[in-house]
Amino acid sequence: MIAVLPCTVIAAILFRRYFLMALISCLLWNTFGFSTAVDSKPNILLFLADDLGIGDVGCYGNNTIRTPNIDRLAREGVKLTQHIAAAPLCTPSRAAFLTGRYPIRSGMASSNQYRALQWNAGSGGLPANETTFARILQQQGYTTGLIGKWHQGVNCESFNDHCHHPLNHGFDYFYGMPFTLISNCQENKPPEMDVALQDRLWLYSQIIALAVLTLAAGRLTGLVSIRWKIIACFTLASCLFFISWYSSYGFVQRWNCILMRNHDITEQPMRLERTASIMLKEAVSFIKRNRHGPFLLFVSFLHVHTPLFTTVKFLGKSHHGLYGDNIEEMDWMVGKILDLLDKEGLKNHTFTYFASDHGGHLEAQDGSAQMGGWNGIYKGGKGMGGWEGGIRVPGIFRWPGVLPAGIVINEPTSLMDIFPTVVHLAGGILPQDRVIDGRNLMPLLQGRTQKSEHKFLFHYCGSYLHAVRWHQKDSGAVWKAHYVTPVFHPAGAGACYGKRICPCFGEGVTHHDPPLLFDLSRDPSESQPLSADTEPLFDTVIERIGRAIEEHRMTLTAVPQQLSRIV
Repeated sequence: MIAVLPCTVIAAILFRRYFLMALISCLLWNTFGFSTAVDSKPNILLFLADDLGIGDVGCYGNNTIRTPNIDRLAREGVKLTQHIAAAPLCTPSRAAFLTGRYPIRSGMASSNQYRALQWNAGSGGLPANETTFARILQQQGYTTGLIGKWHQGVNCESFNDHCHHPLNHGFDYFYGMPFTLISNCQENKPPEMDVALQDRLWLYSQIIALAVLTLAAGRLTGLVSIRWKIIACFTLASCLFFISWYSSYGFVQRWNCILMRNHDITEQPMRLERTASIMLKEAVSFIKRNRHGPFLLFVSFLHVHTPLFTTVKFLGKSHHGLYGDNIEEMDWMVGKILDLLDKEGLKNHTFTYFASDHGGHLEAQDGSAQMGGWNGIYKGGKGMGGWEGGIRVPGIFRWPGVLPAGIVINEPTSLMDIFPTVVHLAGGILPQDRVIDGRNLMPLLQGRTQKSEHKFLFHYCGSYLHAVRWHQKDSGAVWKAHYVTPVFHPAGAGACYGKRICPCFGEGVTHHDPPLLFDLSRDPSESQPLSADTEPLFDTVIERIGRAIEEHRMTLTAVPQQLSRIV
């Protein structure tokens, strides 16, 4: 027999239950400054700068470059001070960001000198079997868009199969550059791609042409007895040789510097003087079209990568030349998009994130003018897989009412953490058939836990492991062991000046046995390496990190490599 409760009793029970829930929510709001209602799907807005140094932003200590809009995000949200890129270069770092996995797992880490994708026409790129956060959010009912830089490849087998294209990786809409900005994209700039190789090819072409002319002159004067047919064959061969390489390197601007809308090319070559305004217009249009949400918008800036093309409105406005002008233009673009969220009433319903793909490019110079970023107190820069300056980047989150405002978190976090974090917010499920190296940041961002879930972070330069970070949670120490470091040129300069970027292997690196050890909690600038004489725990720490490396390597599987000159 089933007992039936009187309606008045049921009403009383329901009243007490929901009254208590409301009371608890109210107390949490007043006590901690954020809401517990995070189960609804927020809009997700991700800003990712290109080559921006952690020392280039006002809220990270720069008091001469004006970044009021990025600083506003930090005031209204959570700022991370130990936010780490999974790689010190564009292509592998962005692959890790999109997939939540170390790039070595997807083949997006290189064992040769070509550590980023070199051509739109190559066959390499983010493999189709890799799952991006955009794909999972798309499955969860999000409208997904990417505005700006992709640099994860385009085609596989033919010029239009678009197997690596953003629309094949979970994005509903793409407007931007499938490649990356390089000096070749701007008129009257020296070439940036394979400069040494191009110089050799020019030399070989000139030698061959001179040899053909010499043979022809010798035949005309009777000094050389050779048939004209043979000279004609040499001439044809020299022309074919020249065409074979000049058709690529002589037209880099046309092949690589293009803009696309979805699968269609809209500008070839792109007109840099209007690119920033078009990107902003596209981002604004996407938000307006999808204001009823939920949407994911990934704004992948072309700023502040060389050649630093900046619109006239911002030229000469900063105290740091063209580089500072370019940063201030990017900050203005961030502000316009944030203002739109306010205007559309979306601010409180949007999870917003700002970061850079890796550290500033120290070797980027034009004569005596510095064209790359500043990495604050941290040693090294772009291209250096171990030193902090190459991988420690800004990391800012904002979600009013859910995340507290004005909070600073010093725990180790990673760009790979964005994948599981936004998948969680969208109500999705992480892939179970692969290793996900990122961790959901929401408990840390909301203050529900005080410690990062990362125990070890592995710092690769290409496919070479250069350093390992151990977050020893019980003591608060953050140990960092360097097994390989680049050889700076000139010695002690802090970068590889005279080269475009520091190498990962070969004669340009130093191997350390025992490794260089630092405690970043006491020495964040990595200026005083520890030894067994100065640190009682030296042997214990090195041994524990060594075991972690062995365990990590057991999780790696061989995959096709995506990065080289010819793919």
